[in-house]
Amino acid sequence: MPYLDLRSYLAALEQQQQLLHIEEQVKPEPDISAAACAASKLGENSPALLFENIHGYHDARIAMNVHGSWPNLAIAMDMPKNTPLKSQFFEFVRRYQNYPGEVEHRATAPWQEVVIDKDINLFDILPLFRLNHGDGGFYIDKASVVSRDPSIEDNQKSQNVGIYRIEVKGRNRLGLQPVPAHDIAIHLQRAEELGVDLPIAITIGNDPMISTVGAMPILYDQSEYAMAAALNGQPYPVVYSEFSGLDLPWGSEFVLEGKILSRVREAEGPFGEFTGHYSGGRRMPVVEITQVSHRRKPIFEHLYLGMPWTEIDYLMGINTCAPLYVQLKQAFPEVVAVNALYTHGLIVIVATKTRFGGFAKGVGMRVLTTPHGLGYAKMVIVVDETVDPFNLPQVMWAISTKFNPDYDLLKVPGLSILPLDPASQPAGMTSKVIIDATTPKTPEEHGHFSQELSDPITTNEWVGKLQTLIETAKAGH
Repeated sequence: MPYLDLRSYLAALEQQQQLLHIEEQVKPEPDISAAACAASKLGENSPALLFENIHGYHDARIAMNVHGSWPNLAIAMDMPKNTPLKSQFFEFVRRYQNYPGEVEHRATAPWQEVVIDKDINLFDILPLFRLNHGDGGFYIDKASVVSRDPSIEDNQKSQNVGIYRIEVKGRNRLGLQPVPAHDIAIHLQRAEELGVDLPIAITIGNDPMISTVGAMPILYDQSEYAMAAALNGQPYPVVYSEFSGLDLPWGSEFVLEGKILSRVREAEGPFGEFTGHYSGGRRMPVVEITQVSHRRKPIFEHLYLGMPWTEIDYLMGINTCAPLYVQLKQAFPEVVAVNALYTHGLIVIVATKTRFGGFAKGVGMRVLTTPHGLGYAKMVIVVDETVDPFNLPQVMWAISTKFNPDYDLLKVPGLSILPLDPASQPAGMTSKVIIDATTPKTPEEHGHFSQELSDPITTNEWVGKLQTLIETAKAGH
C-alpha cells in the first residue's frame, strides 16, 4: 500500500533493511550532514538514516537520505526494492499517465496536534544545522511549499506544491529562492503586481510521494496532489487550512504557515548546491511565519546535497525523466526513453527512432522548450532507439562513433537556465547544445554506418543462464 506519511514509509524502509537507526549521540554539525554525505558514497543501495540522540536536544529526531537510493524509491512506489532503474522508470511513466488521481479532503490531520501562534521561534521548534561548512546559515531544503495564484478569484486549481531552498534568517523570518521557471515565482510575481503578500505553507517531513512530485517538472495547470494520487494508485489525502486558505498534505510532521512579503528582498546564501558549488549570496524574497503546527515528537526531515551523487540526485531523477518522456512523446511518438538523471537534467539523453535526416535535432529542440528544458537541459544528447540511454557505456559508444561535429553539433545561444548553474553568464543565461549521435538518415549522407555489429543470436539466453549460475554459486557459499 502507498505511504501517506513519513512514519509509515520509514517503517517500511526498516522492514526491508533500508533504514539505519543512529542511536549514538551525534553533534548537529558536522556529524549529521557528514553521515548523510557518507551514506551517498556507499553506492546506489544506501539506506535512509534516522538520528535519535542529538547533542543539545531532548527528543529531536532527524531523518536523512530518505530518498537516497534506487531501492528506497522502489519501496516508495510499493515495488520490490531490487526493481531495476529502467523498470522503475517505465512503471513511473505508466502511473504518470493515469493523471489525474483523486484528491481526498479530510477534516483533521496529525500535524494539528500542537499549534504555536505566539512568540514563534523556529530556532527552538526545529533542530537546525548547516549542511555544508560554507553555508551562510541554517537551511530547510526538503520542504513542500504550497501556494496559489492570487490573481485568480477561484484559484484552487492553480495551487502548486514545490521544493525550494529556504534559509532561516530569524525567529519567524525566512529567505526563499523561487527559481524563475518554477510556479511559485509566477504566483509571487502576480502577487507583487497586485501589491499584496503571497500566502504560503511550508510542510516538512512529508510522505515520500509528495516530495517526489514537489520536485517534478509537471505542467502549470496540473495538480501535484492529483499527480501523487495517480502515482500512488489511490486517493491522496489533504486537509484544508482555515489559517492560510490552502490545502495541505495530511501526513506532514511540521506545517509552517505565513506569507511571502510583497516587494521585500534581503540577502540570502551562500548555499552548497546540487551543482557541487556554492551559489553565493543573492537578494531573495522574505517569508514571515505566523503559525506553526506539528505532530507530537515530530521527525525533522532534511536532505544533504553537495558534490553529486547525493540524495537530491535520486530524488530528482526518475521524476524528471518521466514528464520529459511523456511531453516529448506527445510531439514525437518515435521517442522510446529519456534519461535526465544527471545534475537535475542539465544533461538530457533521449533515445528515439528517426524518420528522416535532421529528425533527431528536432527532438533535441523540443527538449529545450519543455517546462524542464526551459530552466535546465543545457546539453541534449540524442541517440538511436537501439541505444539504452540509461546505459552510459552505450551512450558513450554512440557519441564516439556516430557524432561528427561538422554535421551533428547544434549550438543555440541566449537561452534561459536556472541561475544556480555556475557556468551561466550572466547568471540565468547560457548557450545550449544538441549532440546528434543517431545514425544519419536520407538525405543526410555523411559517415559509413552500414555494417553495425549485432550480438550472437543466443546472447540473451546466456545472460539468463549466467545470472542463474551466479546466484546458485552465491547460495552455495
